[in-house]
Amino acid sequence: MTDFQAEKALVRAHHAALSAATPETVAAALAAHTSADWHWRGMCPFDERRGAAAVAEVFWAPLLAALTSMQRREDIFFAGLNEIDGFSGRWVVSMGHLMGLFDAPWLGIRPTRKLAMLRYAEFHRVADGRIVETAQFVDIPHLMVQAGQNPFGPATAQHLVQPGPRTHDGLLDDPQPAEDGVATLSAINAMIGDLGTWSLGLPLEEELRRTWVEDMLWWGPEGIGATYTIPRYAKQHSGPFRAAFTDRTRTGHIARLAEGHYGGFFGWPNFTARHKGGFMGLPGTDRPAEFRVVDIYRREGDKLAENWVFIDILHFYRSQGVDLLARMEAINGG
Repeated sequence: MTDFQAEKALVRAHHAALSAATPETVAAALAAHTSADWHWRGMCPFDERRGAAAVAEVFWAPLLAALTSMQRREDIFFAGLNEIDGFSGRWVVSMGHLMGLFDAPWLGIRPTRKLAMLRYAEFHRVADGRIVETAQFVDIPHLMVQAGQNPFGPATAQHLVQPGPRTHDGLLDDPQPAEDGVATLSAINAMIGDLGTWSLGLPLEEELRRTWVEDMLWWGPEGIGATYTIPRYAKQHSGPFRAAFTDRTRTGHIARLAEGHYGGFFGWPNFTARHKGGFMGLPGTDRPAEFRVVDIYRREGDKLAENWVFIDILHFYRSQGVDLLARMEAINGG
């Protein structure tokens, strides 16, 4: 059994420091557990930053000023060795919602002074007792829609404030049997192998049944939404998505790991594809679309049962020549 307790404890301390921080003190709170050259990857418009001061300035200080009395509502927490670098790097994953009172503008989104929940997923690489690398994905459009400032047309799936695992067992604070993580990573890799470049040659639902349970839950990003069961997932996301793109590259990840019945990955980007038209109501372009994605999974038996998905939708729109934040303000009279 591989022990990730020291890495988990470090990330727990990092989270505790953030919970106690204010906009004025958050840079010091971040510096307490990160390396001097900490490499932070954030969603558009934050992109990549180095060091605690830079991350505090662009992301955490403005967010803490906007989303007051913030609580971390964590649903999934696990750690593992990174398959991508030969099982060398040690990563800790956290996923859930950052909850607070939306009291001040953030990224041009007008505050409601009501409860808001910002979906998040974090991947932290730990080395020498410090967090040296982080991917921080937050679902910015999900907050827009909660605040009544929807920049999208009708979604193919369903808008929800999304729950954690059906089994309520996603917080892996204790060490897990190594064989469980191996089985989860194997299930994820089987799905990735089938996905490939969408060229397996099987009918879509038949392809999905190879690696997913029939009553799968797919918790997608705002603008697409959540969907349930293989037939509805095929109809409400996977089918329309594949129909809208061509020339898809193979999947590439920075980190892919698993522990117990949970696992996940992120890519920067995961893949690129050419948009033929139709995705989220957008016309086609000749520009390559770049997808920065987090996927977190729960395994059931030898198949995948739940999938929480974060796509940097603002970055995708930017690659297609659309500033989604400006579009939100224009549509909603900002």
